[in-house]
Amino acid sequence: MDNDLLTALFVGVPVLAAIAGVLVARRRRPGSGPRPGAPDDAARAGRGGGAAEPSGGAGTTTLERPPVAPGTTTAAEDLEVVPDLDEVVGFEVPAPAAGRLARLRDRLARSGSPLGTRLLAVLSRDHLSEDDWDELEETLLLADMGAGPAGELIDALRTQVRVQGVKDPAHVRVLLREQLVALVDPTLDRSLATTPPSALAAAVAGDADEDTDGAARPHVPAVVLVVGVNGTGKTTTVGKLARVLVAEGRTVVLGAADTFRAAAADQLETWGSRVGVPTVRSDRDGADPAAVAFDAVRTGVREQFDVVLVDTAGRLQNKAGLMDELGKITRVITREAPLSEVLLVLDATTGQNGLNQAKVFAEVAGVTGIVLTKLDGTAKGGIVVAVQRQLGVPVKLVGLGEGPDDLAPFDPEDFVDGLLQV
Repeated sequence: MDNDLLTALFVGVPVLAAIAGVLVARRRRPGSGPRPGAPDDAARAGRGGGAAEPSGGAGTTTLERPPVAPGTTTAAEDLEVVPDLDEVVGFEVPAPAAGRLARLRDRLARSGSPLGTRLLAVLSRDHLSEDDWDELEETLLLADMGAGPAGELIDALRTQVRVQGVKDPAHVRVLLREQLVALVDPTLDRSLATTPPSALAAAVAGDADEDTDGAARPHVPAVVLVVGVNGTGKTTTVGKLARVLVAEGRTVVLGAADTFRAAAADQLETWGSRVGVPTVRSDRDGADPAAVAFDAVRTGVREQFDVVLVDTAGRLQNKAGLMDELGKITRVITREAPLSEVLLVLDATTGQNGLNQAKVFAEVAGVTGIVLTKLDGTAKGGIVVAVQRQLGVPVKLVGLGEGPDDLAPFDPEDFVDGLLQV
């Protein structure tokens, strides 16, 4: 019994002493508080979505800011959300936009483009009969090039083949490439107007900070409105375009003016949060899209973002009410800042129907550029020529796939090389 008591004392006393030491140390620890990563009451109170209502708008929108990336600092007054340490996630770094279209060659080759394989197969024959020329024209029409451009291409090729007596397949390829590049028209301005108008004005004046009278020059961001019908991938295109602009060093704010489609604002906010781009959105479904768009532009002005990207609800061109609403959005936006770009998103697989859509949108919203999505999955690349010829508006961006960085600036020569599998 005495041995058991001695053993218990020998083991228990050091354990009790250790526990007491820990308690004393905790009590005397300076500045002790919640465990690392645990939110205090103030943090809990400030985490209700990080919302900040843009001033001057319709009072229906909130600015959702993404979490702060590790290693970055932000002024206290600019923080909408103070995340826990274990909730901080690093932002993605978008791939540079330059050179993306080179990936189109392999994808167009796999799609079996008739503009490449079938045209070259016919033109490489020893003797071209009238039936062969008719087959070439039919191929171009099936590729949605349109009767006018297809006829021009056939006439030019017939003249060159007859005059030059071309039979060598390599020479035929060169002639076809020249004519296709000319039809796609490399002279069109395909640059995106994403430099803030205020920055352009400052560059012209030679003073980035003040007007000639000494007053501070107001900041005006570039405003890009994105329109299109349902199912063309419009919201996804806005998210991908934000990544392109971030890769170019622009600061961007998104406007979720598609207030009718379920989860459209959530989808857009997710795209923005990946690269540190905030989203101005409505706090309720069915809110006035024009009010949301206005608040997004006002936020861009107030917080001096370079670019405001405004996503709109998908609209059918034969729905007069929806098209009128789009006109209202453009009018409301321009009260705060001029529109720099109006991009129409078209599905390349819709073919000639896309032209009918483009005509109506051009009349209502003043389209300045085309974004062709799903270009890698269609054999109808002639829509590029047709839509440009019909509207006099250039294709500026093309969707190459489903990846986050599969949106590329359009380059006519790279596109034609992809069709011809050069």
